[in-house]
Amino acid sequence: MPNRENCSLTELEIADRASVSRWSHVRMSAIRILMLGFTHDQVAAISVVSRRTLSRWVQRFNERGIDGLIDGPKTGRPPKITAEQSQEYEELIERPQRVDVTHWTAKKFHGYLTEKLQRDIGYRTVVRWLHEKRFRLKVPRSWPNGQDDLKRDAFVKKLVSYLSDPEIDIWYGDESGIEGDPRPRRRWAKRGEKIRHPYQGTHIRMNVTGMVGPRTGEFYSMIFSHSDTDSFQFFLDQANQDVVLERPRNLLIVDNASWHRSKSLNWGKFEPIFLPPYSPDLNPIERLWLLMKGEWFSDFFAKSKEELIDRLCLALNWIVDRKVQNQETCSIKTEL
Repeated sequence: MPNRENCSLTELEIADRASVSRWSHVRMSAIRILMLGFTHDQVAAISVVSRRTLSRWVQRFNERGIDGLIDGPKTGRPPKITAEQSQEYEELIERPQRVDVTHWTAKKFHGYLTEKLQRDIGYRTVVRWLHEKRFRLKVPRSWPNGQDDLKRDAFVKKLVSYLSDPEIDIWYGDESGIEGDPRPRRRWAKRGEKIRHPYQGTHIRMNVTGMVGPRTGEFYSMIFSHSDTDSFQFFLDQANQDVVLERPRNLLIVDNASWHRSKSLNWGKFEPIFLPPYSPDLNPIERLWLLMKGEWFSDFFAKSKEELIDRLCLALNWIVDRKVQNQETCSIKTEL
């Protein structure tokens, strides 16, 4: 058993949080669990290692304490990219404008290192380093160019004042269109293997109107064939009946779609607050739509509207049931 005189559970927990190696974390967690009274067989099963490996970890801990659980220096050839070079390269990747480059690809970055900086480094080493530093090729999201920074700043300041008021609850509303044959997602495949995705070409589409309360994670939605003033009014009427409002004032923050701005709308118990123009990033429900589409509609193919609606109902119920996760996903970020 681990020698408790080497360190306390608190000291072991602090060291565990500071560990930078995955295996150091696994070893420290295993020793902690043993010190809490679990058997060797149970801890070996939890850590997914053999009894022999676990016994070796205990021996190392008993001989050298926490230091015995930390990974030592690796043997073999020195790294092609030193720590100083790694920091330099990260800054170049994140700010390519410093060297008059708009963006990097792995091949372009490798060419810059070998030709401009005269570094003796292979292309595979560069690619491996990019992955180790958690860089990935991503397609940039389109970003509206008509944003007003003054209006955005004023909105955030007003939002901060709302958050500090215990009488106010904040809800975010939005619409999202769901296609019956959405664009296929990238996936891994073996070289030379042809992968296909069915395409109907009938443009089956449904719209979802929803609202989420970041404080509680509660989500409410309805499915429509399209979005307009009448459908949004119906949504408001049903939400006023079905959603339990716990605070005196309930602000519903929406974008500037024409049907949200209609003077004929009856908002009921909700008070409308409008986002600054071209600011979808300030609406946390957008994150839920992205999660839902990624989880339920990646490579999904519907042959009929009924099939699309059935799938959409499953996806929306999935959001309803993940209240705790919704709180995290839709946590209100007040920094610009």
